[in-house]
Amino acid sequence: MIPQQARANSPLSVASIVASMTAVALGNGVMSAYVPFVLTRSDSPSWAAGAAITAVAFGGLVGCVVAGPLIRRVGHARLFAASMALVILGALLIAIGVNPILWIIGRLLYGMAGNTNFIIAQSWLNHAASNEWRGKAMSFFYMAYVVGLGVGAFAFGRLPAEGNLAPLVTIFFTALAILPISLTRLPTPPAPATVSVDIKMAWRNSPVGFIGVLAAGGLSMMVQGFTPIYAAGHQVSQAEVALLMFVMQLGMLFIQYPLGALSDRMDRRLVLLFTCGLIAVMAVVALFVSFAQLLLLMIVFAIWAGAVETVYAIANAHANDRTKPEDFVPLASTMLVAWSASATLVPLFVTLVTPVFGPKTFIYAAMAVAAAYGAFILMRLKGREAVPPDEREAFEMLSAQVPNATVITEPDDGRSDRAR
Repeated sequence: MIPQQARANSPLSVASIVASMTAVALGNGVMSAYVPFVLTRSDSPSWAAGAAITAVAFGGLVGCVVAGPLIRRVGHARLFAASMALVILGALLIAIGVNPILWIIGRLLYGMAGNTNFIIAQSWLNHAASNEWRGKAMSFFYMAYVVGLGVGAFAFGRLPAEGNLAPLVTIFFTALAILPISLTRLPTPPAPATVSVDIKMAWRNSPVGFIGVLAAGGLSMMVQGFTPIYAAGHQVSQAEVALLMFVMQLGMLFIQYPLGALSDRMDRRLVLLFTCGLIAVMAVVALFVSFAQLLLLMIVFAIWAGAVETVYAIANAHANDRTKPEDFVPLASTMLVAWSASATLVPLFVTLVTPVFGPKTFIYAAMAVAAAYGAFILMRLKGREAVPPDEREAFEMLSAQVPNATVITEPDDGRSDRAR
């Protein structure tokens, strides 16, 4: 049952949570553009920029695993402040000066804190929102976060790359983020469910959904992480790199929503198959469009990034369609760990082989992952019927750049009734 105090909350009551996480996103957007741009343009080893991407993903994996136990130990508000302190420490290591090892450690700290913060925020929002407007609140929450990432990246284009102003701006936004959620009058939610991994259950219920989340984790980290490295390596200006990353975030809004709505009306696997084809086609186009045609390249990368985000959201929805309510929590936990593991291992592989195959390696890798997933969907289409529309879960906008911990953030009591 939902406490009466939670029932009385209005949509405006969760504004503090959205405001805090949007400030976090602004700081992360600045840093996500700054770190690869500077490492690529400096005398740092060629592997450093890719290693920083892998460090964020690996830190995120750690954060997904330890967030629940830590929340149980100290509570949501204290852990949010502690994780924000980790973000500030990570940015401080970067502000000291260009040092690849320190910068990689700094990004590792951010990854740990970033996913922890997201789980805290989702838990709090789920607890505060009523059934009538929870879905809309979560969609707005994701959109605000993704737009915040884009605006932060765009702001980097207006900051000097030399010196430490960019990480100081990140520290400013992170400190700002502590205030709204620390001063909120919303009641502290119960501790989230424990992360319990059940790969056999996830595979049995929805092979297409499980493999889709694996594919999306690696695809997102490659496309979002290696694009600024690729652009900086082609001597694209700082302002243009920042604009490219901003446009890529907008791609999610204009690509994911219509495809997600379409997946509510037809077999989601067909929409996923089309999306895989779109990813592969955009990857081919990206190989041949030069940075001299920057406007066209931005459109291509926006569609490309939006399609990657779409795979993640529809694969999650497809997995939920085929899962019993009592299995939502272990399914979400398994998907969370699968996403984090893929987001760590795929960028690591790309980082290792890029010196051999060149800066376009991530484009070829994304093409290969999309093609392999598309082939897997084709195989599964022949063996299983689609879920009837009236038995499907409603599609929700999700971002492959952040963990979908919505279900595991439900408390143990009554979580199946409120699970998505």
